[in-house]
Amino acid sequence: MAKTTLLKAELRERTGTNAVQKVRKEGRIPAIVYGHKQTPVAISLDAHNFVEVVHHGHRLIEVQIEKKKEKIIVKDLQYDHLSKNIIHADLMRVDITEAIKVNVPIELKGASVAKGTHEGGIIEEHADHLEIECKATDIPETIVVLVKDVGVGDSLHASDITLPEGVKLISPPETLLVTCHLVAAAKTTEQVEEEIPTAPEVITEAKRPEEEGSKSPEDKK
Repeated sequence: MAKTTLLKAELRERTGTNAVQKVRKEGRIPAIVYGHKQTPVAISLDAHNFVEVVHHGHRLIEVQIEKKKEKIIVKDLQYDHLSKNIIHADLMRVDITEAIKVNVPIELKGASVAKGTHEGGIIEEHADHLEIECKATDIPETIVVLVKDVGVGDSLHASDITLPEGVKLISPPETLLVTCHLVAAAKTTEQVEEEIPTAPEVITEAKRPEEEGSKSPEDKK
């Protein structure tokens, strides 16, 4: 079940690079609220509070803009060049009675004790999220993928995952999520050297007279 939290927002009367930079210097994150055939609204949110909400996995958020409260989900986040700090957010209005499509991160469980790890294998993750459809109030924080019984040579696809009640898979069923394969053994220095082809001997002009039994002018006298 998605958790709902309330964030107070401030309207942004000005947009553009200079205005956005000023908002960030004030410790706030610029954002756009859109959807449900309503006019997009430019707002700003307290950076600390918004980051806390995102990091704790809250998907359904209630935003108060002046005296009006709207339920939204985080549709997209833009980070700085270091991929560390959130610098902009796209927020989509939702109706809690309607089904919506969202991407939810995958969480592997049992990787450290998976069957394949005891067979000399390694668990490899091929996808980090799945697209699902459900009501906004039913958005799971993560999609749990159990890999405890995955052995060497086994794989898991999206169709193999049991989703929570009320959640429908939108990603292609054949989407590869997890595989288990043997770890290639590191070669020793001796093995590497044995695989290096031996270079053929180069016959120089200086060697040829001796090898062919040729005599120098002095020997012919």
